[in-house]
Amino acid sequence: MLGKLKKIELREGWKHEANDFTKWLALEENLVLLGNEIGFDIKLIQTEARVGSFNVDILAEEENTGNKVIIENQLEVSDHDHLGKVITYASGYNAKVIIWVVKDVREEHRNAIDWLNENTNEEIGFYLLKIELWQIENSLPAPKFEMICKPNDWAKA
Repeated sequence: MLGKLKKIELREGWKHEANDFTKWLALEENLVLLGNEIGFDIKLIQTEARVGSFNVDILAEEENTGNKVIIENQLEVSDHDHLGKVITYASGYNAKVIIWVVKDVREEHRNAIDWLNENTNEEIGFYLLKIELWQIENSLPAPKFEMICKPNDWAKA
């Protein structure tokens, strides 16, 4: 006998973006999940790290290179506000890896991230991922990351 798989609303798992989702994502085991989807190890430096009068959700580093990683998360559909934030935070920390995690992606923002990957140097990579929560019957919800955009190493070279 098999159970039925159902999608759960993100706000059922995390009520508040900064207080719940960011803190959850910043835990080592969850950065490992994210890193597995992206293809490298991510080590937390700080949550809510200052960039002028703004705060990046998660400041981290790529474990093997020490390159700065910024992670902006959004429990809603991608928007212009967060697109601007990822660029602001990336410049503030001279980040080489920019990760934007969202509930769903507008086509315009997917195109913008692809464009950034095609028009920045090979040292900088923009990643756009969807996160979903799934449940089997009455099990605990489980997160699932889905890669939407990533750098095309061949095109950059």
